Amino acid sequence: MGAGGPIVHGFPHLETVHSALTALYRRLSADGVARYAASVRPELVDFPDDEDPYLGALRVARVMVGHLRLPDARMVVGFRDMAHAGNVELAAGPEYFVELHSRFRTDRRDVGAVLAHEVAHVWLHRLGLSFPGTRDNEILTDTATAYLGAGWLLLDAYRQEPAMRGERITTAAYKLGYLTPEEFGYVLAKRATALGDDIEPWLRSPQAADAYRAGLDRARQDLRRPPLDAAPWAARRLYARHRRAGAAPDPAGYAFTGSPTDLRVSFPCPTCFQRIRLPCKGRLRARCTLCGTELECDT
Repeated sequence: MGAGGPIVHGFPHLETVHSALTALYRRLSADGVARYAASVRPELVDFPDDEDPYLGALRVARVMVGHLRLPDARMVVGFRDMAHAGNVELAAGPEYFVELHSRFRTDRRDVGAVLAHEVAHVWLHRLGLSFPGTRDNEILTDTATAYLGAGWLLLDAYRQEPAMRGERITTAAYKLGYLTPEEFGYVLAKRATALGDDIEPWLRSPQAADAYRAGLDRARQDLRRPPLDAAPWAARRLYARHRRAGAAPDPAGYAFTGSPTDLRVSFPCPTCFQRIRLPCKGRLRARCTLCGTELECDT
């Protein structure tokens, strides 16, 4: 799990995030995702300075194991100096060895965030769900952690703090995870829309709150793209032009197939991003067969 280095902003990984959301719904089903409708509460991962670091880390790890419904998984947690914030040894189980960077012995604020990510690795491993390549697999893990109610802690780890540089006091930014702060906000906003679980009041970092709102704005754009009925007038007019031509450019998100007398449009579901295919017959209500989201459309 990466930490440190220059912080990337924006939405460079959205294509992989969308694939991860589709994979989660396909593996769990809509009912399975709904079992994670309540997020990990902040008081369950609070780690006071006077608590033994090993016992406290083990307690928080058990919270994550319980939240992700891995009752027969046992975590052994240790600390050491290493390049990453955390690491987990993926084996057959039921015992898994998790290592945290040694700095978490004293700075306990983000122990829950690191353990959420590492326990999610175990959860995905036992489901047999993975993406090819380290980068995409880590993005899958971040997305799953956030969407299933534990990863808001990863966003909350994004902060700016005073730091000494020589004799000068400067500001240093810090984050955890492979998604950008705004992408974490985007996934959490998607979760809030789908499951009604808004964690913004729990965010302690003002930088994390700003990133959440940026992600929320981007998530709302997904609900205003043609052929969804909530699309703005200019977007609907452009959609109508593409429909008359029977073709649309790649960035549009939607695509047309069939003949002029039997034209159909396909577009990604704004919740799970499985593509939905509808006849071009004006206003209608569609229901995604994967996540069950009902959509008002003007095709």
